[in-house]
Amino acid sequence: MATPEEFEAAASRSKELPSKPSNTVLLQLYSLYKQASEGDVTGDRPGGFDFKAIAKYDAWASLSGKSQEEARQEYVDLVNSLF
Repeated sequence: MATPEEFEAAASRSKELPSKPSNTVLLQLYSLYKQASEGDVTGDRPGGFDFKAIAKYDAWASLSGKSQEEARQEYVDLVNSLF
């Protein structure tokens, strides 16, 4: 499993990607980061026409039940695969 230090290093590296990932990959990065750092999603699902917020919420909610350690490792692996 990735250590908290490896996770933070990957988060820093994610800002230096050689090219912009697809929206699908960006949502994966977001949801894994949130799950690893905060755990299961909380709060109500955004409504209305804020489609970006809805997509982010849904991506994070899809990871409910995944341990923070698992999410941390998957995040590090995903960031490393983008280089």
